Amino acid sequence: MKSVLFGALAALLVASMPACAAAPAADAGDAANPAYMWDLSDLYPSPEAWTAAQAKVKAQVDGLDKYKGSLAESAKAMLTALDAISMAGKEVARLNVYASLKGDEDVRVAVNQERVQLGQALQAEFGEKTAWVAPEVLGVGAKKVHAFETQSPELAHRFDFYLDNILRGAPHTLSPEAEGVMASAQTVLVQPNNIYSQLSNGELPFPGVTLSDGTKVERLDQAAYSKYRQAPNRADRKLVFDTFWGTWKKYEGTFGASLNTQVQAEEFDAKVRHYPNALSDALFADNMPEAVYRQLVAQANSGLPVFHRYLKLRKKLLGINDDLAYYDIYPSMFKLDKPEHITVADAERIAFDVTAPYGPEYAAKLHQAFSGRWMDVLPRTGKASGAYMNGSAYDVHPYLHLNHNYDYESLSTFVHEWGHGIHTLLDDETQPWEKSNYSTFIAETASISNEMLLNDYMVAHAKTKDEKLFYLGHGLELIRGTFFRQTMFGEFQLAIHEEVEKGNALSGKRMSEIYCDLLKRYHGDAQGVMKIDPAYCVEWAFIPHFYYGFYVWQYATSMAGAAEFTDAIEHEGAPARDRYIAMLKAGGSDYAYSLYKKAGIDMAAPAPYQALVARMSRILDQIDALEAQK
Repeated sequence: MKSVLFGALAALLVASMPACAAAPAADAGDAANPAYMWDLSDLYPSPEAWTAAQAKVKAQVDGLDKYKGSLAESAKAMLTALDAISMAGKEVARLNVYASLKGDEDVRVAVNQERVQLGQALQAEFGEKTAWVAPEVLGVGAKKVHAFETQSPELAHRFDFYLDNILRGAPHTLSPEAEGVMASAQTVLVQPNNIYSQLSNGELPFPGVTLSDGTKVERLDQAAYSKYRQAPNRADRKLVFDTFWGTWKKYEGTFGASLNTQVQAEEFDAKVRHYPNALSDALFADNMPEAVYRQLVAQANSGLPVFHRYLKLRKKLLGINDDLAYYDIYPSMFKLDKPEHITVADAERIAFDVTAPYGPEYAAKLHQAFSGRWMDVLPRTGKASGAYMNGSAYDVHPYLHLNHNYDYESLSTFVHEWGHGIHTLLDDETQPWEKSNYSTFIAETASISNEMLLNDYMVAHAKTKDEKLFYLGHGLELIRGTFFRQTMFGEFQLAIHEEVEKGNALSGKRMSEIYCDLLKRYHGDAQGVMKIDPAYCVEWAFIPHFYYGFYVWQYATSMAGAAEFTDAIEHEGAPARDRYIAMLKAGGSDYAYSLYKKAGIDMAAPAPYQALVARMSRILDQIDALEAQK
């Protein structure tokens, strides 16, 4: 989701890329060129202006108490109160966007990090100051609320979905006092993630290794692991895996205690709010049927033979004569004759070509975006790593944080993030602020669809057999990492929650056992497809997404939705495109499951997942055909 009306601020964080329309092709020396950096003056003219606005908005937030007790008086009184809360929330979001973006420009600047803390503190205060709203709406009652909506068209236009959602949540809403306590408790309940981050990123004693070519890796931390696990030399890959996971294994108990605390926090929320279990709690906000979760898992498992076919191809192409191992999953199966060099200008041009099937309205939004300084494109010392789109400043425009490396991964990230960016523009132009908070389920389909179209485009425009194979390989990796791997993560999360719900203890050792069973099943250990070394089954401790609640599975469902949409657009043309664009424009005006159904896709049915597995089969067929050529 990109923003929140009455709750915690959220922004889309994903992989990244660069942009700047008519700008020249960027190179290493351009990292500090303003043309490749965002202009935050669209948010606030200066840090001083932010500080002044923060004081003003804090006063607004502090004054929200005066509306408490007024919602039942009349339609006008309810509109007045909700409008004041909404406007304060919008400004709190804008403050946090600026603080977050400014902080990521250079994480070494203390004053910028302090500004982030001030923004987060104000967001927390806003949550506390508005904790009474839902209980009071419920006290007004559905009959009177609907009567108010009839009397006030503006109330209905801006707040009907929000109010109906509160009424739907009546069985899980507490008293005003209890809601205030729960809002305040969030500071404590988010600590497991802080503990994980501090330990994994700051204090874990990563050792060094020396590779077969003499390369000395002084500290095999997460970044080095991500790089060297792709080593072409198999003994080097094993050394990297053994060393890296051996370090995590030593802290298996500590990471187990941390993740167990996260699980207990989610179970606590479910229990206090009278949900049957934590999964039900997690799905409630999106009104997502549990059948979608169950269908995803069922279809991913049904598709494992195709995944195993991919693993067998990997073994063949890597020239492995004995058992395929887990450390063989990352090196590229195909290589290009010459290094890639995809500039920012190339990325923009290709983005236009790739998204052409969406029609002229989408293209116009891209033109608008590329003509402004909405992106921080290139890596530089002190800049935050990774990539994301932050679209929470409703009255401004989305911002993209990228770290472009001139390769296909950067290009794929570029079109992915602009999928989020254009989604935000379409949504904000169509929906009022109060309905602009779209679901992650929709958001990731908007971005992953672009990645699929890009992959098809690059294969179609490849000039040589090797190029075609290279991009087809990337297409396989996208499905492996986003569908099968994320679904496996989803199964793991559900399994550890069910362990607690059964009254069983949940230690780090037990988590490794659960994760090991899943690794073996997904990778065909029993079928002889890949042998899983139990030493690597502590991988669960490495995954930060497990501290975000039931989150990662949404990537897999979104990819399935993207697969069916891209197939439909390819075969139907304008009708399917129009349904897709209408879904993006709907923003947060309805629940994701309903929006998918309106667009012609039932995410609780097998079809979207089968479309994705079929796509993987087609790519494998293409590779087999090309490999058969002399």
